[in-house]
Amino acid sequence: MQMPDGLSMRVLWAIGAIYVLLVAASVIVAILRRRNPGEATSELSRRVASWWFMITIFTVAIVTDRIISTVFLGFMTFLAFKEYMSLIPMRRVDRLILLFAYLAIPIQFAFAHMNSYGLFLTFIPVWMFLFCPMAMTLIGKTEGFLRAVGTLSWGLVITVFALSHAAMLLAADPSVAGPAGGAGLLLFLVALTQFNDVAQFTWGRLYGRRKIVPKVSPKKTWEGFLGGLISTIAVASLAGPYLTPLPADYAALAGGMIAIAGFLGDITISAFKRDLGVKDSGGLIPGHGGILDRVDSLTYAAPVFYHAMHFFSFSGRI
Repeated sequence: MQMPDGLSMRVLWAIGAIYVLLVAASVIVAILRRRNPGEATSELSRRVASWWFMITIFTVAIVTDRIISTVFLGFMTFLAFKEYMSLIPMRRVDRLILLFAYLAIPIQFAFAHMNSYGLFLTFIPVWMFLFCPMAMTLIGKTEGFLRAVGTLSWGLVITVFALSHAAMLLAADPSVAGPAGGAGLLLFLVALTQFNDVAQFTWGRLYGRRKIVPKVSPKKTWEGFLGGLISTIAVASLAGPYLTPLPADYAALAGGMIAIAGFLGDITISAFKRDLGVKDSGGLIPGHGGILDRVDSLTYAAPVFYHAMHFFSFSGRI
């Protein structure tokens, strides 16, 4: 059954189920904080709160008109890129180049909305990658050139290009999107990414002993990573056939890819912030940092999942 605007009832039921789980998780965390107040329960409470934030903003992106959804995702990406650039001061002479970088955001999301695979895939990692250093070179100032061009190019890729894959999921062809449409693919990605984050934290707190990347993220453990991975695979195998065209085995594979990619995105952004000596990328969300802090896992998970779906479709597995 489809809603009049094309939104699948499967997506609405899935969103409803997620909010029921969020309410239950919030109640459980509140009870735990009252019985055993401490750092662990406080951190778990913050992660559940981040669940509320992420699921809510992506629910808005999913249930509204696709044009509005794409604009919404583009604005979120703009904020993430802005936070990134605010942490690394650019040379004064590069301000005009930075303006062109910001203008690349609506262009990239327009390509995503049109589902223009070739232009989407090449605009930032090829054409903007070539344009930025060329424009900086024509300015004629070589001092700090490498740092400036590296900062801008990587920032465009890790935020704008990576996160725009979420809009590409919304625009997926019906033959690729499956019974729940592109909205189902996006919900599957976001819900599993956030679930993996909470699951890794929970398993790590319960059984974590061996640090996985102590110099980057001291609290992350192998036990937490593996527990989150297995939990996410299990949930993906159940949710995948409902929200995506994937059978249970391929949905489990996709869930494993999302869990691993989400973990890598998380620690990559953590390494970036640790190098700069900052805890949060911004203060837009009181008590929870900035947008980039909330979408760090998606910087890896979104492109990995999108291209996995593209491969499954191209190879005839769906």
